[in-house]
Amino acid sequence: EGTNIEIIQVIDKKNIKMRVWERGVGETFACGTGACAAQVISMLCGYTNEDVSVHMKFGKLNVNWDRECDKVLLSGEACFAYEGDINI
Repeated sequence: EGTNIEIIQVIDKKNIKMRVWERGVGETFACGTGACAAQVISMLCGYTNEDVSVHMKFGKLNVNWDRECDKVLLSGEACFAYEGDINI
């Protein structure tokens, strides 16, 4: 049935590039959940710090993982991406 994947490239301790592929859709512009996961795994592997900017096609998200509190904070700009109608 397909899968969702994030492909990441660690640029340095504070920056990651990421592309997102979602099943049934194809490549998408961004994914907040994927950005958080990319930051956490790259930090666990020792590639990044706890504060990381994740750069995607539609912009940048900032992710901070506070290991002591075990909380991940995601922040970034929101923008209008699509408008459409649904006929029922």
